Amino acid sequence: MKKRIAAMLLAVSLLLTVPALAAPDSTGNFTRSKTYSGEFSDLSERSVFYDNVVALYEYGLSVGKVDGTFGLQDSMTVGQIIIFAGRIRSLYRTGSAEAGASGYTAVGQAAYVPYLRYLQAEGVLGSELDGTYFSAATRAQVAHVLAGTLPEAALPAVNDALVTQAYASRKFITDVTEYTPYYRDILTLYRTGVSIGSDDTGSYLPDQVITRGACAAMLTRMVDASLRLTPNWDIAGAYSAAGTTLASLVPAGTYIAAPSTADEMDQSIRYMLSTNSNTLKLRYDPGVTSTFARQVMQQALSIVKTYCEQCYNTVTCSYSISGDVILTFSAASAGDAIQSYRDETMASAIAVHDQLWRSGALRADMSEYEMARVYFTWICENCVYDYSAGETSISHIPYSLFHSGKAVCDGYTGAYNLLLKLEGIDCTTVSNASHIWTLATLDGTQYHIDTTWGDSGNTINYTYFAMTPSESWSYHSW
Repeated sequence: MKKRIAAMLLAVSLLLTVPALAAPDSTGNFTRSKTYSGEFSDLSERSVFYDNVVALYEYGLSVGKVDGTFGLQDSMTVGQIIIFAGRIRSLYRTGSAEAGASGYTAVGQAAYVPYLRYLQAEGVLGSELDGTYFSAATRAQVAHVLAGTLPEAALPAVNDALVTQAYASRKFITDVTEYTPYYRDILTLYRTGVSIGSDDTGSYLPDQVITRGACAAMLTRMVDASLRLTPNWDIAGAYSAAGTTLASLVPAGTYIAAPSTADEMDQSIRYMLSTNSNTLKLRYDPGVTSTFARQVMQQALSIVKTYCEQCYNTVTCSYSISGDVILTFSAASAGDAIQSYRDETMASAIAVHDQLWRSGALRADMSEYEMARVYFTWICENCVYDYSAGETSISHIPYSLFHSGKAVCDGYTGAYNLLLKLEGIDCTTVSNASHIWTLATLDGTQYHIDTTWGDSGNTINYTYFAMTPSESWSYHSW
């Protein structure tokens, strides 16, 4: 009786321990059940893949080749990749590397077939690799097989933000585009730490045949989180606006010597700004009068103010009755310091841009709308309205906002537009007799944005961010 009771207790004990050892759908099933002791004659501790091949053996996923080697430099076939993926999937799902494929075996079939059928039944693969199973696997094909082998719970995207920004910069993983076979699966391997590429820029080499050593590295990172990698990429450098000039932010215009319309004057103004000049020499028919010169000057100044990020808000004019009209742009009270003001403004804007990217406040996966809101917040948090500013105050240009943290509406708007243009966001200005604000195209839609009024209270008022034209009109007509 005692022996029978003991046997029953043992049976119950075994039943209770099975779930602990093999829980369904658990990374706890990834345990090293064996100890490597030199089973592969071609594996040296100096090998870059040593830890990975050892792990592959100890997790019970490979016993190597029949000749006692692992075959580090040998190619891996598509069918062999599928076998490994099937084992990993089964180990995670059942606690046994072979349980999944065991229900799909048949006499005379190729070794990979039951694993393929298992992965197909699990929805990991379809028939897209038919005809390639005995061919050497490319790295792109490996990515396709592995990307869906484990669910996100078992293989989280720990590098998601970094990889998204790096890839969007087009300075990393440059050999993978949307035209690369299985490019989404390739990026999944980077996001999950299964791959970081083969060089400093993360090149994946998607068309290259994979070796068994390189494949072992990917496979073991699937099952062992401690082996997963994070790329050592400086994405801040990839997004730096260093080297950008104010002149480069203006679409080049065509010089028109005698502009007769606002559009023609805009062309000539843009020509001047894009050549980093502040002087526009025009040539009209003889007989220029002071009234005509004043009209030209006022039209030019009105257009220049739509490019308020350029720091110009005044103009002087000289003319002759022979037809010459020379316009020289500056900023009130700037004098000869205008160029140094412009240089400091540009340098400050670049520093703000780079810091926001470096801190993660700006990310490559953001929409233009989201980026514009980040800059709206930055402007409102880093400036106060200069109630003491007169008509000739430097507070009327963006230099003042960046230099001393105070401005009036055209200084606010100029600084904000400059930051938006560093992101390639199309923007200009809207104004009435007493106020000026931003008109920006965000993700294809035009919005009115008033940073000045957004900063008019004790807290940031986002009512004035991304207004529709009708909303904007209800606050300030133009």
